[in-house]
Amino acid sequence: MLAKVFSAAVWGVDAFAVEVEVNATYGKAVTVVVGLPDTAVKESRDRVITAVTNSAFKYPYGRVTFNLAPADVKKEGPSFDLPMALGIIAASEQLSLCHLDHYWVVGELALNGEVRPVKGALAIALSARKHRKKGLILPAANAAEAAVVTGLDVYPVTHLREAAEFLAGARPITPVKVNPNVILGEFDAIEHDFADVKGQEHVKRAIEVAVAGGHNVLMIGPPGSGKSMLAKRIPGICPPLTLDEALETTKVHSVAGLITADQALVTRRPFRSPHHTISDAGLIGGTAVPSPGEVSLAHHGVLFLDELPEFRRSALEVLRQPLEDGTVTISRAAGSMTFPAQFMLVAAMNPSPGSGGFGDAERGRASQSAIRRYLNKISGPLLDRIDIHVEVPAVKHETLLKPGAAESSADVRARVLKAREIQHERFTAKRKVRCNAQMSAKDLKTFVPLDTDSESLLRMALSELNLSARAYDRILKVSRTIADLAGAEKVDATHISEAIQYRTLDRQVWG
Repeated sequence: MLAKVFSAAVWGVDAFAVEVEVNATYGKAVTVVVGLPDTAVKESRDRVITAVTNSAFKYPYGRVTFNLAPADVKKEGPSFDLPMALGIIAASEQLSLCHLDHYWVVGELALNGEVRPVKGALAIALSARKHRKKGLILPAANAAEAAVVTGLDVYPVTHLREAAEFLAGARPITPVKVNPNVILGEFDAIEHDFADVKGQEHVKRAIEVAVAGGHNVLMIGPPGSGKSMLAKRIPGICPPLTLDEALETTKVHSVAGLITADQALVTRRPFRSPHHTISDAGLIGGTAVPSPGEVSLAHHGVLFLDELPEFRRSALEVLRQPLEDGTVTISRAAGSMTFPAQFMLVAAMNPSPGSGGFGDAERGRASQSAIRRYLNKISGPLLDRIDIHVEVPAVKHETLLKPGAAESSADVRARVLKAREIQHERFTAKRKVRCNAQMSAKDLKTFVPLDTDSESLLRMALSELNLSARAYDRILKVSRTIADLAGAEKVDATHISEAIQYRTLDRQVWG
């Protein structure tokens, strides 16, 4: 007899429908899986046979064929175990699974019939709703994650027999309900506070401007000056995720297998800090079948690259596309995939291979050629895509011993949120633009008109500092953010002047 079970597979960060056809006939005892299965899917055959028999069902003796349609798209992972097992039960007429057509089914099976979690549950739930399915049957460990999708009933199962009896109408299962807005409203206390950072007021100001406008920032200073300490406090002043942002971020983390059983949504902006030995594929995404890299896992969050020149030059160069477009496209033999990668880049580095600061005696210990080789690891095009460059000098002893706490992250965050609200009102009609850093050249002409003084100042800076056209756009974007923090409707020479200061460091060092 022939049976059909509807399932799904993940491609990139989205899911597509897969029909699992099962045909059981008399003949030589053999089980065949077709439809471009990968190794994990081929191994499902043995897991399914054992799980079915250990769940008090009989595996049919004869020729059994599994077909995963569409047959021209490669299927990977163990998520087809459960639909294949249910197909066997239906094809051998052991139970009348009369409701199979109404549901999508995904899940990995243990040898005793238990249902284990799979990757990409949120993407599968969104696709199931798009296909107007009545519900989704999946492992209980994935239920909370999938249940954030409204308009779809999510039925958690822990065992193959439980799923089979539910589809036969013999066992009721209550669908899981989750209110995503309530989850997003639960904001955790700030773990790392700017109040712990002594001094570095100008660096804190630069970081505040960067977060308020979503700008990339590069901190240059000697070891021990507080670069990493400052970077770790950036998530505490970031605006909260919107529901759309949380869903997009959760989809990426779900595909990567980073969502835990008790987690329904990613509620805080990601902070990813890969080691400088990371490969190109680890940073940008890849392997034989493309999967999200660190730039995609930092989507709607912060990507912190400490010791920037120590990263491979090739790895840094692949950052150009995501920094410019907010996406990354990976092409492999298995196909081409596009992952979201809209993040705020925070980078830190020493001014030289040694440990000294700018212009001091320690920096002089390294030869000029060694310093030049060290700095040239970061290309001009990549540097141009970093909006703000700021020096982080060593903190003096008097500052460290000074009593009293600095300004808290809560105070800085309040100003950031106010500036973001101004930007939200400005870009209401432009759904793709969420902050000043994402403005196009056309947007700059509309939202950053310059008066005579500002234009003269900017023209002089471009001439003397020999800045590129991209750097010109970055200055305008940063100046718009500075004006928003000040509550100013128009950008004036004061805002332009501060924005120019954040572009002089690259010419001081690299020029």
